[in-house]
Amino acid sequence: MTEIDLLGYALNQFAGMDEDAFALSVPYWEKKQYGKGEFYNEYKNVCKHLGFILDGIFRTYYIHAETAEEKNVFFFSKNQIVVSYKSFVNQTPCNYYTESMVDSTILYIHVNHINRLYQESKPWEHFGRLVAERAFNLAMDRAEDFLFKTPEQRYAELMQQHPDLHNAIPLYHISSYLGIQGPSLSRIRKRMAGH
Repeated sequence: MTEIDLLGYALNQFAGMDEDAFALSVPYWEKKQYGKGEFYNEYKNVCKHLGFILDGIFRTYYIHAETAEEKNVFFFSKNQIVVSYKSFVNQTPCNYYTESMVDSTILYIHVNHINRLYQESKPWEHFGRLVAERAFNLAMDRAEDFLFKTPEQRYAELMQQHPDLHNAIPLYHISSYLGIQGPSLSRIRKRMAGH
């Protein structure tokens, strides 16, 4: 399966995108490789691209104003869309950094091309709505996870959504995402390994 075929398959799974609608977008996708530590989007920059991850892991984080500590908010991994949603949709400066955590490869499309596809095609309009809904749900889930779920439950969900994560990145990044200290994460991992 070629990379563009893989993308077509993923969009079909995500949004029921048919071949004809997908074909409209094919000329617009470009491939880009990121080295570890390279930024997909930086703080205060406007996010102009929506990416599909062929391989790799990205994190979205902010820097705490008082402590200067990095706080991880989202992870994006293989076969997922990577984008700074709010910045992309509103074309406003981003409040976060999105960085490649390992060598990564994406296919990306420019916001102008996406907007053109929304106007030309019902399936693409549907895709846009689903992306917006996914962004809203991600943000709500993230807020509610801290209210209603234990760190253990949050860790289990994270591993389900990003199975490659714990082998690929330092554990302190996972602790930061979960809002716990390293030793707590070690205990959670031990308990879960014992099950």
